[in-house]
Amino acid sequence: MAAPLSVEVEFGGGAELLFDGIRKHQVTLPGQEEPWDIRNLLVWIKNNLLKEQPELFIQGDSVRPGILVLVNDADWELLGELDYQLQDQDSILFISTLHGG
Repeated sequence: MAAPLSVEVEFGGGAELLFDGIRKHQVTLPGQEEPWDIRNLLVWIKNNLLKEQPELFIQGDSVRPGILVLVNDADWELLGELDYQLQDQDSILFISTLHGG
């Protein structure tokens, strides 16, 4: 079994409002058989951090369109998106580009 991972999860652009207004979360993901990837992380976030209106953050098994995802300041599209395997001390930033009128 893999060791637990410590990662920083941050929300911005209004997305933090779905998480009690807290922007930065230092989280420890439990050890598991398969390596952690962003797909697993999103399920963990939904179950452990998301406080309200999950439909504004999650759509299907990914983030909703209009949410930018950066892993260690790099666009996740360059890293394999949902399949990116998390490393210890990674920083994952979710920025909402959707703003209500």
